Amino acid sequence: MNALTDPLLLARVQFAANISFHILFPAITMALAWLLLYFRLRGRGANGAPWLAAYRTWVKVFALSFALGVVSGVTMSFQFGTNWPGFMQRVGNIAGPLLGYEVLTAFFLEATFLGVMLFGQRRVSERMHLTATALVAVGTSLSAFWILALNSWMQTPAGHVMVDGQAHAASWWAVIFNPSFPYRLAHMMLASGLTVAFLVAGLCAYRHLRGERSAELAVSQRTAVWLAAVLIPVQIAVGDLHGLNTLEHQPAKVAAMEAIWDDERGADLRLLAWPDERTRSNRFEVTVPDGASLILTHSRDGELRGLNSFPEHPPVAPVFWAFRVMVGVGMLMLAVSWLAAWQMRRRGEPSPFVQRTLVAMTFSGWVAVLAGWYVTEIGRQPWVVYGVLRTAEVASEVPASLIGVSLGLYLVLYAVLIVAYVWVLFYMARKAAAANASALPQRVS
Repeated sequence: MNALTDPLLLARVQFAANISFHILFPAITMALAWLLLYFRLRGRGANGAPWLAAYRTWVKVFALSFALGVVSGVTMSFQFGTNWPGFMQRVGNIAGPLLGYEVLTAFFLEATFLGVMLFGQRRVSERMHLTATALVAVGTSLSAFWILALNSWMQTPAGHVMVDGQAHAASWWAVIFNPSFPYRLAHMMLASGLTVAFLVAGLCAYRHLRGERSAELAVSQRTAVWLAAVLIPVQIAVGDLHGLNTLEHQPAKVAAMEAIWDDERGADLRLLAWPDERTRSNRFEVTVPDGASLILTHSRDGELRGLNSFPEHPPVAPVFWAFRVMVGVGMLMLAVSWLAAWQMRRRGEPSPFVQRTLVAMTFSGWVAVLAGWYVTEIGRQPWVVYGVLRTAEVASEVPASLIGVSLGLYLVLYAVLIVAYVWVLFYMARKAAAANASALPQRVS
């Protein structure tokens, strides 16, 4: 059976397409809500005009991103009923309440106060508008909390018992705060912060290159660059802790991430390689001696289990390469943000070369988030709930032809929406640059 006639593979690709499109927008709104709250708080000071102008600029980006996130999220619920009916049948007692908590405690909070946040600045008191902005920020984080609690439980299930093939909660505390949850929540929130930092810095750089020198532009870009410079080393540290946790609970995923086939003590770090599952070996390796053991066990002679030690393991090449894309983008973020911050400290603004680099990296956060998400989700295969429930057990019997048609329609629609979204953001940036090109920057403390 080839890929075009395999309904399970097509269903997985369709789900991957839907979740990939959806996750782009929460990755922006989660952190952008807190950045807007920061702008709003700074706007209350004596030199608050540029900060309030920044708030009014970026709240439009938040509204657009939030709308697309809500619309794309609706599709996800259809997936469970059409392509994956067995999921809710088998683990609905766990997944249903967690998704319900997300709606009740997070989405309703966001939806209730979003209108006040977007349109109430001149219609309600300053305190009420500030409160609405804060509650929307809390709501976005609560949403991430519950969704990641469920997804982390699927990665490292705990606190449940199986009765007649169905999962039941024995301890909701253990279900929610499962072994990987704290690391994955921190990792995702930091990823959102970096996504927003480079989005704001990149669009500001675009406006700068088009001649704008306004105070609002200056405070927005300065905040974004310093945010990125501070968050990326924290993300590296959290990523290291997350990796140690993954090694403990999902060693096959780590073996795929590093393309380690046999158990090794003092395992080399494979910077580049071409994993070949047919021969169960790597071609064209570029390695660092003992590097994998040093990073993953914090010991040069630490022992790592290889893929051959596991009866089943995830696809190696996609996990291996997705992990390197994520890490590579992270290293680039570190270099660019620190260089831009250093130049800002010395000369007040980044050089034209760095500004152009920031424009090129406007959506680098998206690349890193998607790559990390693919490592997480592909690396869990062949399990939908790791060690408990196989992906093949929960798939529907929808014919491959129907899945293929809907997949094609989804891909076309998502491509159009992504292009439109990016075009609108740069259109807004061009419009702001044209309107503020004659505005002079002012010193803002």
